[in-house]
Amino acid sequence: MVKQEEEKKENLINNDDASSESTCPICEGEGCECSQKDNDEKVLDEEIENNSSENGSNNENLLEEEIENLKDEKIRLLAEMENLRKRFERDKTDAIKFGSINFARDILSPGDNLERALSALPEKEEYSQNIKNLVDGLKMVLKEFKNILEKHGVKKIETINRKFDHNFHQAMMEVDREDVDEGTVVQEVQSGYTMHDRLLRAAMVGVSKKSEKNKGSEEEKNNNSEKANK
Repeated sequence: MVKQEEEKKENLINNDDASSESTCPICEGEGCECSQKDNDEKVLDEEIENNSSENGSNNENLLEEEIENLKDEKIRLLAEMENLRKRFERDKTDAIKFGSINFARDILSPGDNLERALSALPEKEEYSQNIKNLVDGLKMVLKEFKNILEKHGVKKIETINRKFDHNFHQAMMEVDREDVDEGTVVQEVQSGYTMHDRLLRAAMVGVSKKSEKNKGSEEEKNNNSEKANK
């Protein structure tokens, strides 16, 4: 019996020691909240870590978007610079080609007067040798004048027997002609010129037209053919 009582005492002592070890020394087992606080702190730390990771990913996304925007701006800027360079080169080329266009337009008038003077001379009339030499000299001057114009890109516009083109021709009169199609240039009043394919001066021309009598007969003929086809 004594031995059994001693074993019970030892068991009670061991239970008290175990309970004293598991009980918080601060709260002394009276509704301990220390373990709950530890859990709350752990949860808070986890939330902070999650928020920091989310913020980090958001910041990375923002940085990537900003990088893409900067790339797009750089590409647009390079494209604009390339367009400016091409425009500058084109303007430079045009300035070299057409910088003297006003001078070339003004210099055409002496050439016109020289052509008129030579064309006014009667072809069948006999002239003295001095006059013939003078005429030949004027023709040589006119030829050299035209060669100089062509050297600088100035070319005469072909007009006679060409279809009237309002881009290069200026109609001064209408001429009744039955041997050519209507709207054909049959007379040149003043020569026209281009400079590097740009109009320098329009040619003043006379354009053919059908007479009213022939117009009526042609219309009647066309009407009869249409009726026959029906």
